[in-house]
Amino acid sequence: QVQLVESGGGVVQAGGSLTLSCAASGHTFSTNTNVWFAWFRQAPGKAREFVARLHGSTGITSYADSVKGRFTISTNGDHNTLSLQMNSLMPEDTAVYSCASQSSIKPRATQPGAYDYWGQGTQVTVSS
Repeated sequence: QVQLVESGGGVVQAGGSLTLSCAASGHTFSTNTNVWFAWFRQAPGKAREFVARLHGSTGITSYADSVKGRFTISTNGDHNTLSLQMNSLMPEDTAVYSCASQSSIKPRATQPGAYDYWGQGTQVTVSS
């Protein structure tokens, strides 16, 4: 059974930094797999939106325009943790952040429907 568990959320002032982690069990964020791993976020009253993704076998990453240059997605050496380093945080980054993974490669990997496994989310609040 695949389980993804996020951690690292919290309250931070604008301009600050946070690092989110997503720990996997029954699954890995392997660099040998032809699937995408991603972070999404959902602010109150808004739809879930794509934040960042990383392709397992190529290491290719892509980011939403709103976070480009500020956020970095990565996996650690044991491939059991997916991280999101968030710098220069802004109040509009406030949301519940969730990690996601595909079980097999699917198109439109910036859309939530392309992902099979999800964590429960961690709250990030940026105060002005």
